[in-house]
Amino acid sequence: MKMPEPGESRVGYAAGLFQSGYNCAQSVFAAYADLFGMDRQTALKMSSAMGGGVGRMREICGAVSAMAMLAGLKEGNDDPENEEAKARIYALVRRMSGQFREKEGTIICRDLLGIEGMEESARPSVRTAEFYATRPCARLIAEAAEIIEEVLL
Repeated sequence: MKMPEPGESRVGYAAGLFQSGYNCAQSVFAAYADLFGMDRQTALKMSSAMGGGVGRMREICGAVSAMAMLAGLKEGNDDPENEEAKARIYALVRRMSGQFREKEGTIICRDLLGIEGMEESARPSVRTAEFYATRPCARLIAEAAEIIEEVLL
């Protein structure tokens, strides 16, 4: 899959990363991390743990976690005494998550997937045509990517 040209939307690229086997967080984070100074391999490794609602625990959606991590790359605070900067990044993450919640009803993975509680196994689901057809993840990834392009770019 070819990386979009500079200035082109990466929404479809992010959804395509999911379709090629990456988890939701990786798909969103790796689609944009280079714009904020991070190489693809580091981006994929860093975001890999956030998939499946953080370690497949079905908590916060990986696409939402990736939005927060990208916000941190762009606007994050590195001074523990700068309370204003802390408030700014938290407000940005709340804004982006709020937009996602407004459109999808929740930012919780299990609720988005319509499943009860945490998965018993940490082993990811086998990626089949049926898997992709029954999961809303590609749409949720596109939603997160649209928010990133509107708010961060």
